[in-house]
Amino acid sequence: MSTKNQKLVDELNGLLADYQIFYQNLRGLHWNVKGAQFFSLHEKYEELYNETADVVDEIAERILMVEGQPLHTFADYVKVSDLKEAGTVTDGSEGVKIVLDNSQALLKKLYEVLETADGDEGTSALLGDLIGATEKRIWMLKSWLG
Repeated sequence: MSTKNQKLVDELNGLLADYQIFYQNLRGLHWNVKGAQFFSLHEKYEELYNETADVVDEIAERILMVEGQPLHTFADYVKVSDLKEAGTVTDGSEGVKIVLDNSQALLKKLYEVLETADGDEGTSALLGDLIGATEKRIWMLKSWLG
């Protein structure tokens, strides 16, 4: 594997780890939210973690397509992820802020990996789609927070 390809695989694995931590944070927020916003946030978190599960699969498959090996243990994810585990959060606004912070960190990472993917159209297309979806999610979360 070329040095450039190995760098891309390493960065995609970092992105995969970030999305896995994001997914688990969303699950925890979904399970633990309480209060007046329970119904709307419980449903929204479920929508987001289902979308994120699909993204995880797409990233892992892309890693295989560029002849890499996707990480697959939570020990590895925690080791390489830039995102942190959220812990138990019950407050709706606090949970939305976590999703916003995680989304902003993901957007930053997506742009970093896109720079490395220069010339790899398949990876660039995937990242472009993820960037658009993440930017929209950030806008919506900021709007919800006011």
